[in-house]
Amino acid sequence: MSFDMTAAFRDGLPAAPGRWQEPPEYSFVGGNNDAESIPFGSLAEAAVSVLKREGRALATYNLGGSPLGYLPLRQFVVDALGTRASMTVDPDEVLLTSGSLQALDLVNEALLSPGDTVLIEQATYGGMVSRLQRLGVTYIGVDLDDDGIDPLHLRKILTDLASEGITPKYLYTIPTVQNPTGTVMPLERRRQVLEVVRAFGVPVFEDDCYADLLWEGDRPPSLRALDDGGGQVIYCGSFSKTIAPALRVGYLVADQPVIRQLLALKTDAGSGALEQLTLAEFAPTHFDAHVERLMAALKAKCDAMMAAVARELPDAEVRAPHGGIYIWLTFPEGVDTGSFAGAAADAGIEFNPGAGWSADPAWGARRLRLCFGQADAATIDAGVAALGRVYRQARMTS
Repeated sequence: MSFDMTAAFRDGLPAAPGRWQEPPEYSFVGGNNDAESIPFGSLAEAAVSVLKREGRALATYNLGGSPLGYLPLRQFVVDALGTRASMTVDPDEVLLTSGSLQALDLVNEALLSPGDTVLIEQATYGGMVSRLQRLGVTYIGVDLDDDGIDPLHLRKILTDLASEGITPKYLYTIPTVQNPTGTVMPLERRRQVLEVVRAFGVPVFEDDCYADLLWEGDRPPSLRALDDGGGQVIYCGSFSKTIAPALRVGYLVADQPVIRQLLALKTDAGSGALEQLTLAEFAPTHFDAHVERLMAALKAKCDAMMAAVARELPDAEVRAPHGGIYIWLTFPEGVDTGSFAGAAADAGIEFNPGAGWSADPAWGARRLRLCFGQADAATIDAGVAALGRVYRQARMTS
């Protein structure tokens, strides 16, 4: 007889994935990036150089230094945010994490209990939606337009909640190269959003993981920079989209009392030290030039996908993103993109149905997200053409 360990699992676990399979021929999901743009040569040189100089520090947790993370990398984050996001940061206000997902989990663990209420953007990161669901949190979607959060709708939601005695635990927003829409919240809109949340005493959780991949327009100051020391904004960033997803290095920026509490919850004995060492050696001299090259490659892929969608899915509404690695499609009323996801999978195509990337699944049902970061132009053309055939067949039989 064999022992059934699964019978001992606690209730409420997420569904276990099936047996691992190779990605399909046309994979337009996830946050994968352009393989040809990975600076593996420079990263290898940086790793060798820093290990020769500081390799003995690997003998101790946290490299013998602060549990906040490797100081030279935190200093690079400080300098980069000052230049790119107009943010004044002290290194002790930066906590390095194992990717931005750990950053989300730490903030949620510190702030949320079952039954709490949070505000998210109507279209938003699916990983945050699934986390809030597992935590038993009520989440409410705020309307978006081409400039991001609608401050009038935000004020209405907060007014209605206040009449019920409810103050949301935070507003989660992706203001710069929004995921999945690719929009950028202008400076004046940012000020309006901050004015509203200040009036109601609601913290802001600012996710800026794609902000470095902005190829159109100027990058506005971050919400945390505009908060100007007010302590109302927790900021999250990542090297996953700019350098490599598999490195798993992200960071949180907040006032020191918040950072200290988040550190108390980070019980992993420190994020990967080799990755931190290598990035700290690579980034000061290579980061800016690398990101410029990466954005050129991504912009070309975006153009290829926009052209393919216009050709193969002409009844889908799509606006060109300002940066990043995604486009967000809206189909006519009555279309449910989840209804043909299975047929697409059978044809070797993966995409993200919009219901999973929306605060309101019914609102998101006629939408979908396509990632153009990994596939080359020929694969994009062929994959979108195949998706178009699946979609037309689904429309004929519905």
